Amino acid sequence: QVQVVESGGGLVQPGGSLRLSCAASGFTFSNYDMNWYRQAPGKERELVARIAAAGSTNYPDSVKGRFTISRDNAENTVFLQMNSLKPEDTAVYYCNCRRLYADYWGRGTQVTVSS
Repeated sequence: QVQVVESGGGLVQPGGSLRLSCAASGFTFSNYDMNWYRQAPGKERELVARIAAAGSTNYPDSVKGRFTISRDNAENTVFLQMNSLKPEDTAVYYCNCRRLYADYWGRGTQVTVSS
């Protein structure tokens, strides 16, 4: 059974930090690219971080320099460290595990940045 479970979301003030975690099971984690997406009300889903199976990372300009993705293959876990948070970062954050013919998603965790 494939499982993808996010945790670590919550309410944080502007300028604060959060660390999201995504625990996965039921597949060969180390062979998958891992992605974090977010979706705010009324907006399209947006990729915020990617770490490839080989370890390379990618970030859009909206989060570059503030967010860091990492993975622990021994624990089948991917992390998203979010610093210098802004109100526009408020969204549901989703963990995604992807290969060419496989695509697994978590249910998301809410991040709210507000004073």
